[in-house]
Amino acid sequence: MECRGSELRDKEIINITDGSRIGYVGDVIMDLEEGRVSALVVPGRLRLFGLLGREPDTVFPWGAVRRFGADTILVEGTQVRQRERRERV
Repeated sequence: MECRGSELRDKEIINITDGSRIGYVGDVIMDLEEGRVSALVVPGRLRLFGLLGREPDTVFPWGAVRRFGADTILVEGTQVRQRERRERV
């Protein structure tokens, strides 16, 4: 199955450890020297309609990805880490 980077944004991430729906892919972290994807990032949820900012982003290392489907990506949640959002200039 082929998939473009822009098509990843339409895929929902589901944790196979507990069956929870994490969210949709918001960003991809790439290793440009080796030319491969190193992690998938799900943006944090809005707090109070965005007035209080967002929760930290959830980052799934590529090793946590177990299976790609047409609409979903299955990941194992034991390797998840949180990342604070960086402000864009």
